[in-house]
Amino acid sequence: MRAYYSLFKMRLLQGIQYRIAAMAGVSTQFFWGFMYIMIYQAFYSSTTAIQPISFRELIQVLWLQQSFLVIIMLWFRDTELMNHITSGSIAYELCRPIDLYSFWYAKLVAQRLSGALLRCFPILIVACLLPYPYNFSLPPSFISFVLFFITLTLGLILIVAISMLIYISIFYTMSPTGSLLIFGVFGEFFSGLIIPIPLMPEVLKKFVYLLPFRYASDLPFRIYAGNIGIQEALVSIIIQFAWIIALVVIGRFWIGKALKRVTVQGG
Repeated sequence: MRAYYSLFKMRLLQGIQYRIAAMAGVSTQFFWGFMYIMIYQAFYSSTTAIQPISFRELIQVLWLQQSFLVIIMLWFRDTELMNHITSGSIAYELCRPIDLYSFWYAKLVAQRLSGALLRCFPILIVACLLPYPYNFSLPPSFISFVLFFITLTLGLILIVAISMLIYISIFYTMSPTGSLLIFGVFGEFFSGLIIPIPLMPEVLKKFVYLLPFRYASDLPFRIYAGNIGIQEALVSIIIQFAWIIALVVIGRFWIGKALKRVTVQGG
């Protein structure tokens, strides 16, 4: 356990050092945030129907999505890890007296967390200074904030468990492109990052609730905005735990099978 914690700490500190890249990411997130706000403002202004999520609640969700994008996006990649698999240098990893799944897991969590810590605070601070109704504001209650923090933390653990499946698949495909595209596009849509889940058709919404993707992004952000109540949030936390356990078990089983066929030439 000490080895995994040391790796997590080292990667976290290393990631925080890349401030210039983080600032470039902040400006990009602001651009996308304003663009989405203008799109949905036009949508809400063109209809008089009552929507399942209010415009103010949607604003909170959009700013949170941009602030914590590094945590929730599935197309985030670790090039070094991919090169280990495709080049055969994973042999050096296998020589270490560690559990490879846990070792990679700690590394990926640290990378996402360090990126989010550098970007989220500048975005949220500036968003708070914007005029109403485009500004970011506090959650409706302290309980909502606590549940948001819990679900976001579990969402990070969940999204890394899904990401591990992408990396494990490279043992078989020998190319990360296909897996990243499939998981990235599929996961981004069903996470509510393209169309907010409350605005989806009911038939599609029922299907989305059966998948794990929304529990990493849609759930914590709508809890913060007040669109999801406390009772539903507590039930969703149980579902988050269930998905995490299931995906970790699948990942460990799959990487165990993959390592039995690994060669020093790669994969």
